[in-house]
Amino acid sequence: MTAPLVTILDDEPAIRAMLADALEEAGFRTMGFGRATEFEAALKTATPDVCLVDLSLPDRDGLTLVHRLALEQGATVIIISGRAQVQDRITGLELGADDYIIKPFDPTEVVARIRARLRRDKPLQQTGTHTEIQPENLARFNGWTAHFDSYMLEDTTGTQTPFSHAEGEVLRLFLERPKRLISRAMMQEILGGAAGESFDRAMDVRISRLRTKLREDPKNPRLIKTIYGAGYIFLGDVAWG
Repeated sequence: MTAPLVTILDDEPAIRAMLADALEEAGFRTMGFGRATEFEAALKTATPDVCLVDLSLPDRDGLTLVHRLALEQGATVIIISGRAQVQDRITGLELGADDYIIKPFDPTEVVARIRARLRRDKPLQQTGTHTEIQPENLARFNGWTAHFDSYMLEDTTGTQTPFSHAEGEVLRLFLERPKRLISRAMMQEILGGAAGESFDRAMDVRISRLRTKLREDPKNPRLIKTIYGAGYIFLGDVAWG
């Protein structure tokens, strides 16, 4: 099996080298870039599993790049940044990042977070004495088809609407557990990330965007219901495969 590819986009050579050493020692393949233009050119031939992106780039706004990566690449996107304010973290997560790591950091923590993200992206298998739901890459529900391999929603007319990797994680969580209460604590445990204001805000934004893409009435959504003080329930009928 080919080792997962991690791209490192940071204009500081020392940080790129430090991360590359730690990741390659842990069994990952890496590609490093100091400028967004170099990184974008490489994406024409390379398909990374994880993209580490610094926000302070010399030739491009990092947040804009994160948003495009989340929508178009389908890779896990992790921000590595010296911007430590809560609002910076919220904005990064809102734009589609899967995680946000503040500089300075221990490279072993970055490796651990990458492994955790990749584990969550793998299909669930039979474990112990019970079997978890085995996800597919295609789910049908209430006139919609979700294509998780291409990050696309398709309606009955064939009209397609893209969704980001982060939005896809939330959508899959709902579709795997229809008509069950999903609490904030469950979302945090399954999707990862530190509990707190930035995580809660990121989930609110992702759910709001999913409702918009599913053409829900924001005042009376029929699929993703908010149970105030408890969490959410997905009320659709789901068929996988």
